[in-house]
Amino acid sequence: RLSDHEALVEADRCYFCHDAPCMTACPTSINIPMFIRQISTGLPKNAAKTIFDQNILGGMCARVCPTETLCEEVCVREVAEGKPVKIGMLQRYATDELMAEKKHPYNRAEPTGKKVAVVGGGPAGLACAHRLSMRGHDVTIFEARKKAGGLNEYGIAAYKTVDDFAAQEVQFILSIGGIAMKTG
Repeated sequence: RLSDHEALVEADRCYFCHDAPCMTACPTSINIPMFIRQISTGLPKNAAKTIFDQNILGGMCARVCPTETLCEEVCVREVAEGKPVKIGMLQRYATDELMAEKKHPYNRAEPTGKKVAVVGGGPAGLACAHRLSMRGHDVTIFEARKKAGGLNEYGIAAYKTVDDFAAQEVQFILSIGGIAMKTG
């Protein structure tokens, strides 16, 4: 993880392109110039919120997304100088900063009285459950395995997700409330 100083220095390298090719290359369409600007102005938690607005699993993506062939490959600084802005490292810096607070950045809406079942506790199921819960619905995730997380838990090399990060991210998502998890 980048230190505070390293993150500020790296964020200052960004040109904050109006037509940001990095954003177009991002499969989740995160507003990359916006979150980097938020880091550069000393607001890493706001940067994390910008990331989570588009991708609630932004912490894991910061660790495993092949940024070198996506956003960083098309970074204007890569094209001009051969050294892109370290977008993935900045994303990890911001998301880790906010997740370390152990306080969820979103509020659950008033309960609607509706109940939704989500089959599968992998990334898609978790993201779906989180958005439904934000809108006030009660959600039950049914996961066949002992632990939720899907590919993030069972399919990624352990050295990329140290300290049981996949499980931490599941807890972060569930901490909004209104989501029950049924495993096994």
